[in-house]
Amino acid sequence: MYTQERTAMSNLVVGGPVAVNSYDNAIVAALVENRPVMLVHAFNGGFLRPAELKEESHDKGVKLATALDPATKDAQGHLWHITPGGFFGQRPLYYIESAAGQVTPKPADAAGTDGGRGDDGAPKPQRRRVTVHQDAPKSTADTVQVGLPGKVGEKWRGKNGAVEDTQLWVVTVTPWGGITFVPITHPDAILGFKDHAVTADSEVRLTYNWGGDFTGTVINTFYPRLPNEWNVPYHHVFT
Repeated sequence: MYTQERTAMSNLVVGGPVAVNSYDNAIVAALVENRPVMLVHAFNGGFLRPAELKEESHDKGVKLATALDPATKDAQGHLWHITPGGFFGQRPLYYIESAAGQVTPKPADAAGTDGGRGDDGAPKPQRRRVTVHQDAPKSTADTVQVGLPGKVGEKWRGKNGAVEDTQLWVVTVTPWGGITFVPITHPDAILGFKDHAVTADSEVRLTYNWGGDFTGTVINTFYPRLPNEWNVPYHHVFT
């Protein structure tokens, strides 16, 4: 649980009109502390995972799994980092990065080209990001890929010369305590599922946000879960 020292974050507003309350531990931990979380779907309790867990895979997508098998858990395929990536106006943007296949960079060379360092001075780990197809959501074939920025296909790279713009997301907290992902390249869409079917092994893709606002709908809401909450149904966590 968060202690009294964290009350300053109790009214933190992240990406939208809904304040993050102090009891939304997983949301605060994911967005502020960059702790890895499970992204559990509101409809059937399944969790997001990369279709391929290996670090050398950059052309596979994301799917919804309903059982956490040992291989996925050992590879951290059930965990995601929601990493700050800048701002769109005054709205913060994030990368959705998989903990599966994370690569720890080698020490900096003489030129210092190690891709940046964290607060503790250690090189930042390289994580595969959820990247959006430039033409999504026009076709069910235009989905998402999980890969390093320089290794995804051409259609999953920046539209406007910026490598990252197809990998940046608006993370909006919904009124019911979940989060919705909106890609900045397709602001009328949200992270959803092929054919709108939320079943085991459903393929993740972009789907039009028929609700017309940034809160989305229940079918496209994900609940971040911290390790101590993995076995707790989402509707029991906050009661």
